[in-house]
Amino acid sequence: MALMILKTLEAMGSLHGYGIARRIEQISGNRLSLNCGSIYPALLRLEQERAIVSEWGVSENNRKAKYYRLTAAGRRQLKQETEQWAEASAIVARFLTVKESL
Repeated sequence: MALMILKTLEAMGSLHGYGIARRIEQISGNRLSLNCGSIYPALLRLEQERAIVSEWGVSENNRKAKYYRLTAAGRRQLKQETEQWAEASAIVARFLTVKESL
């Protein structure tokens, strides 16, 4: 979840939680369905880790909303998590392509 949030903020800039969730759903081809119970705890954790910061603003619907943006630490974390994901994916891919027993 953290990787998807950080990547979304890198690509889109400052967004409110609902906007982040909808963008992740859109990018997933609507295969992921995020609700408040999943996105907001992840945002809070990333904020506590100083990967993102927030500030209050007004949404497109003229409602008060908390907007999140990536920090320098968040950019570093995104780079690190992207590398870790690529490595983990490569390991799993190796298992999926093995046809013979050792």
